[in-house]
Amino acid sequence: MGAGHHHQLYLPGGSMVHRLPPQCKLLALLAFALVVVATPRERFWAFAAYAALLGGVALAARVPVAHMARRMVIEVPFVLFALLIPVIGLGERITVLGLSLSVPGLWAAWNILAKATLGVATSVLLAATTEPREVLIGAQRLRLPTLMVQIAMFMLRYLDVIMDEMRRMRVARESRGFEARNLRQIPVVARSAGALFIRSYERGERVHLAMLSRGYSGRMPMIRDISASVGQWGTALALPAAALAVLGLTW
Repeated sequence: MGAGHHHQLYLPGGSMVHRLPPQCKLLALLAFALVVVATPRERFWAFAAYAALLGGVALAARVPVAHMARRMVIEVPFVLFALLIPVIGLGERITVLGLSLSVPGLWAAWNILAKATLGVATSVLLAATTEPREVLIGAQRLRLPTLMVQIAMFMLRYLDVIMDEMRRMRVARESRGFEARNLRQIPVVARSAGALFIRSYERGERVHLAMLSRGYSGRMPMIRDISASVGQWGTALALPAAALAVLGLTW
């Protein structure tokens, strides 16, 4: 499962965060996310403290702010949804800048924005400091379901292959004068999608048969095992431990 290039989300580096074993970072991310979700929405300063903790991790990992900002654009649909909640929400209403907004809706929007933004930022930091194949190794070390890890492994391995084939099909259509200008071209695009699905399915069958012929028995061999020391576990879990301490001060 070796990719010959770095994933576009990954920033190569030699920082302490980069060197931590992936299973430590995965567990730390999960624990931190649980603490964030468990924080009452009224604890504004706690969310500010969580953001400061993530900023410290980003500083230690030497992840530029611009990189974080670009990758967090994925959150825009959630932001738009959250901004609509006060407008369409029920219950007590207040007027803000001439708009009638729902008070429960404002609380719900803040809750979604604060927790989702922290979650996305944590995920971006993980992706920036850990190669995708190492994340899967870490998942194996944490004893996640084997089938789930293998599905993610093959998705990672063949996503670029399928995208390249889709681009070749698009070039072939355009070289024959096709341009998707209006809804009348939908049948052509639909047939291309069907052909891509069939080709991908057939490729999967061939890969599976090739694996069986090489002794595959339902479990992928772990080519490179990554163990973690007590110190590395302590370093990784310092983030959720600090977040938990902040949460404890809010009660």
